[in-house]
Amino acid sequence: MSDAALTPLYAKRRRKNAITMGLSLAATAFGLSWLVLILAVLLWKGFGGLSLAVFTEMTPPPGSAGGLLNPIMGSLIMTVLAVLIGTPLGILAGTYMAEYGRYDKLASVVRFINDILLSAPSIVIGLFVYEIMVAQMGHFSGWAGAVALAVIVVPVVVRTTEDMLLLVPDTLREAAASIGLPRSLMIRRVAYRAARAGMITGVLLAIARISGETAPLLFTALNNQFWSLNMNAPMASLPVVIFQFALSPYKDWQDLAWTGALIITLTVLALSIVARLLAAQRKSS
Repeated sequence: MSDAALTPLYAKRRRKNAITMGLSLAATAFGLSWLVLILAVLLWKGFGGLSLAVFTEMTPPPGSAGGLLNPIMGSLIMTVLAVLIGTPLGILAGTYMAEYGRYDKLASVVRFINDILLSAPSIVIGLFVYEIMVAQMGHFSGWAGAVALAVIVVPVVVRTTEDMLLLVPDTLREAAASIGLPRSLMIRRVAYRAARAGMITGVLLAIARISGETAPLLFTALNNQFWSLNMNAPMASLPVVIFQFALSPYKDWQDLAWTGALIITLTVLALSIVARLLAAQRKSS
C-alpha cells in the first residue's frame, strides 16, 4: 500500500489511541480523587484529636476526656500473639510446598485450600473461631481474638514463603547437596537466607492485613471499656473501638474514632513502606 493510502489508517489508529488514553486517565483520576478526598478528611479530622492523652488515657465515658490506651494495647497484644501463632505455621507449610512436595498432589490440595482461605471474608473466620472457641468456652476472650487473627495471618505467610523459596535458584540447592548437606540444613542455611527479605515482607503484609480487622474481633474478643491484660476475658481492640465510637451519637467519641483510624492508617502505611523497601532490597541483591 502507498503512503497516501496508509495515512488515513494511521490517523484513525491515533484517534483511537488518544480516546483510549483519555478514558484511562479520566478513570484513574476519578478513582484517585476519591482516595485523596478520603485521606484528606482522615488527616484533617484525625490530626485534630491527636495528643499525648490518646496514648496515655483509657477510653472515656460520653462527655469526658480520655484516650485510646486500652484498645491500642489490646490490639498490640492480640496482633503479636497472632503473628507468633500464624507465622511458624505459614512458614512450615510454605516450606513443605516449595521444598518437599513441590510436585505432590497433597501440595496442590494445600495450595488450593490456602488460596480459598486467603480470599475468605474475615467475618466467616470470626464466626468459625466463635463456634470452636467462644461457644465452647462460654465467653469472649483475647485468646479467641488472637486465634482469629492468626487464621488470617497463615495464608498470607504461606503464599509469600512459597513464592520466595521458589525464586531461590536450584543451583544453590544443588551446590549444597554436592557437598553432602542434608536437605533440612540446606533449607535453613541456604534457602531461608536467600529468601529472608521476601519472607519478612510477607509477615509485615500479614500484620498490615490484620491490623484493621474488625469483624473477627467482634465475634471473638468483643470489647472492653476498661484496662485489662487478662487474655481469658473480653479485650479491647482499636478497630472495634473505632467501629463503636464512630456509630455513637457523641461527638467526643466520634473524634476519638477519627484519631484511632488515623493511627491504624499510619501504622499500615509504615508497614507497607518497610515491606516495599525489603522487596526492593531483595531485587537489588
